[in-house]
Amino acid sequence: MAAVYQAEKDKLVDKRPCAGARADLKLCLLASDCVIKDKKTPRECLRSGGSSVPDACYALRNTFFECKRSLLDNRQRFRGRKGY
Repeated sequence: MAAVYQAEKDKLVDKRPCAGARADLKLCLLASDCVIKDKKTPRECLRSGGSSVPDACYALRNTFFECKRSLLDNRQRFRGRKGY
């Protein structure tokens, strides 16, 4: 999956696990109508489940969750992290 935030010369400063999935989720939520028009925080927008948050943001949320869960799963150590 190609990262949205990353241009040819730009590098992601955050070196934590799942940083790419986290950055994509942040950008998706910050560009949503819920944050821009309703002036809510991204966390409030995800919890409210309103129609002003695109389905792509929920998909990125699931990707980020799976990536974080794979850090705790010993079977995933051999397969690698998801969303990295």
